[in-house]
Amino acid sequence: MRTSIRRSQRLMALAAVAALTTGLLAGCADDSDDDSSGNSGGDGSGKGRTTLTIGTFGVFGYKEAGLYDEYMKAHPEINIKENVTTRTDVYWPKVLTRLQAGSGTDDVQAIEIGNITEAVQTQANKFVDLGKEVDKSQWLGWKLAQATTKDGKLIGLGTDIGPMAVCYRKDLFQKAGLPTDRNELAKTWKGDWAKYVDLGKQYMKKAPGGSKFVDSAASIYNAALGGGDQRYYSDDGKVVWDRSDDVKKSWDVAMSVATSDMSAKLKQFDKPWDQGLANGTFATVACPAWMIGYIQQKSGESGKGKWDVAAAPTAANWGGSFIGVPTASRHRKEAIALAKWLTAPEQQAKVFAKQASFPSTPSAYPTLKPAAETTAYFSNAPITQIFSDSAKTIPTQYYGIKDQPINTALTDVGILQVEQRGKSPEQGWNAAKNEIKDVLGQ
Repeated sequence: MRTSIRRSQRLMALAAVAALTTGLLAGCADDSDDDSSGNSGGDGSGKGRTTLTIGTFGVFGYKEAGLYDEYMKAHPEINIKENVTTRTDVYWPKVLTRLQAGSGTDDVQAIEIGNITEAVQTQANKFVDLGKEVDKSQWLGWKLAQATTKDGKLIGLGTDIGPMAVCYRKDLFQKAGLPTDRNELAKTWKGDWAKYVDLGKQYMKKAPGGSKFVDSAASIYNAALGGGDQRYYSDDGKVVWDRSDDVKKSWDVAMSVATSDMSAKLKQFDKPWDQGLANGTFATVACPAWMIGYIQQKSGESGKGKWDVAAAPTAANWGGSFIGVPTASRHRKEAIALAKWLTAPEQQAKVFAKQASFPSTPSAYPTLKPAAETTAYFSNAPITQIFSDSAKTIPTQYYGIKDQPINTALTDVGILQVEQRGKSPEQGWNAAKNEIKDVLGQ
């Protein structure tokens, strides 16, 4: 779920992370890192039971929806421990290091959409072929294809997808003299994120309490790019990021935000951004389905009824994940059974009911109902309908092997150079370009 956007840092840190985690390989997968927290679904004792570890990043919703407890109740011989790493750019290098070492992995391992091509093309032999264990027709075809090798091996089962909306603080909109009706707002910016930026200019004329219109230029970049036909690679696997019309258009929209006064200039998923959600520092955020639960958690009780949801300017996908079973799993049979159960349509619907993470299994759609508390939190917005409508017209995008680090270079190097350091858009683009050259070994 997670943004991948969704959670990026400077690429310079990645090598250091990999080096540091090498020393952890002698330990087991449920060790505790500074950036991680281990959470058991039950009492945590695990006495006389097989303990399965599941490594995730961000909030997957399995624990929150009570799935671990439900599974352990039905399988008293199993104890589940979840190891959570907050950021994918910390999580994935650690996983790669452990996969290469053949030890230290969790029994079930999450894979973010930005990393799935790398996993398929370079780590497939390190994962169990789950295609032999499940009915593959349960998943959206494009979701299934992302985790399938050329010779037909399925290394991960789809969890959620990230259909796009816009979440906004209607109390701040009202104070700024803007419409608060979700349908009216959707019509105002329909078809183009540039129209959304135009509304931001109006907001800033009467911005209440020193608030900003949007959290960051990077979030708008990711949202706009998620609605394009092409990302950083062509369909045949060639790097085209600097020639992609969709990338350039998304960059231009982000630059119109970064060079204005409408951005809070926050880096998503850092603590100041979490605090911004709670304090009403910004009025809108590009909002894939998985973001609903995050906002509700971080904005807290004070945000209840103040947030609302409107259709995004364009249908788009941002984020979505998979879970796989490493061949190094110490309890492979039990891990496969758990992975199958967690990603079944019934369980995906339960996670949606808790935090609106949108299922990758279409058979779950007719029965989807967000939790009453979530509906109330977001001003009774028709969340299911908004995300379903977006999901139906999401363009199919090809993710390349270095998709995530290229994206990180553009958002956390290029855009931040402009937004936080006052560099020109050209300087920001060139900074990202140099970083991407390093990523690609050019």
